[in-house]
Amino acid sequence: MRLLYYNSDGDFSLTEFFESNIPKYAILSHRWGAKEVTLADLTDGTRKKMACYGKVQFCGEQALHNGLHYFWVDTCCIDKSNAVELQEAINSMFRWSQNAVKCYVYLSDIPKRKREASDRFSDKWFTRGWTLQELIAPKSVVFFSKDWEQLERRETTRKEDQAYSLLGVFDVYMPLIYSEGEEHAWPHPRFLTL
Repeated sequence: MRLLYYNSDGDFSLTEFFESNIPKYAILSHRWGAKEVTLADLTDGTRKKMACYGKVQFCGEQALHNGLHYFWVDTCCIDKSNAVELQEAINSMFRWSQNAVKCYVYLSDIPKRKREASDRFSDKWFTRGWTLQELIAPKSVVFFSKDWEQLERRETTRKEDQAYSLLGVFDVYMPLIYSEGEEHAWPHPRFLTL
């Protein structure tokens, strides 16, 4: 598995790991634009001039904010010109998403002023085939607007209510356990597909 390593100088580099020694990492889930940063763009140094470079940069910064130095972005961590590598990556993507500590979902159609939970479903990300596994496989999914503002953070009296207040929106039934803490209150992303 190829991962990006976020360096202390604010840049990142490609690293490669075998299944037995993969470090903790985050992934970016997004819709591809017209010109995405590819593996070739990373190796030839043209990435910083590209419009979509911001997505890769943000993923690295957010991963570091969450205590992770490694992150994975499909467009530039897979050599799509190598048919064998591409097939192996496609067969591994669900597992890679499942093993990620965090999945950052970039909703490029949702501006920061449109913060209601129901608005996020208007993003085209929810209509794409490849993003489904990135919604249901990871242990933790965090949604960001096109301005990179985290969407689900709302003011509540109790931390767990940040999750519980959205149960009706997602048509999820689950017991409320106020002593479990905010990180355990969020339902697993697979419930969001019901």
